[in-house]
Amino acid sequence: MSQPGRRCVLRGLVGAGVGVGVGAALSGCGFRPIYAPGAKGVVGAAQTGLAAIQVAIIPDRTGQLLRQALQARFEREGVGTAHRYDLYVAYSIGGEGLGIEPDSSTTRTRLIGTASWTLLAQDPSRTTMTSGSARTVDGVDVVNEQFFALDLNNETAQRRISETIADQITLQIATYFSRRGQG
Repeated sequence: MSQPGRRCVLRGLVGAGVGVGVGAALSGCGFRPIYAPGAKGVVGAAQTGLAAIQVAIIPDRTGQLLRQALQARFEREGVGTAHRYDLYVAYSIGGEGLGIEPDSSTTRTRLIGTASWTLLAQDPSRTTMTSGSARTVDGVDVVNEQFFALDLNNETAQRRISETIADQITLQIATYFSRRGQG
C-alpha cells in the first residue's frame, strides 16, 4: 500500500472507534457502497441503471437460469424505471473430466461457466454502452449407478454457476452506472 493510502486508513482508524473506524477509513479514501442511495435517500445511479435493463432471451435451460437470476437482480422495489437498455448475453457451461479411473470413467466433472455480455441503449443507433465477461468454475461428483443423483447434482451446480455469473455481471454493470453517475 502506498504511503498516502496508509495515512488515509490510519487517520480513519485513529479518529473513530474500532467498529466505525473501518467505515470511516474507507469513506475517507473515497470508498462508497455501489448500491448506496444518493442524497436524501434518492435511489442511486447504479440501482436506477439496473432497473432500466431488459434482459434478452438466452438460449437453453442454463440460459433461462441465468436470465432469471439477472432479472431478479435488476428489478428493484420502488424503482419504476422504463427500460432503456438491452442486455445480450452469450452463455455456456462446459465440462471436463477429473479423477479418471483406469477404465477411463470419471469420478468428478469440472463445470466451467463463461458469459460474454453487451449492454446496448434502446436508441435508433443501438449504441453500445459497455460490455464484459464473467467466468466461474464448479464441480460435480459422479456417483456410479446413481443416475438421478448425478442429474440433480448437475442441475444444482448449473444453478450455482448461473447465480455466480449473474452476480459478476450485475456488479460490472452497476459499477459502470455508478461511475457514469459520478461524472
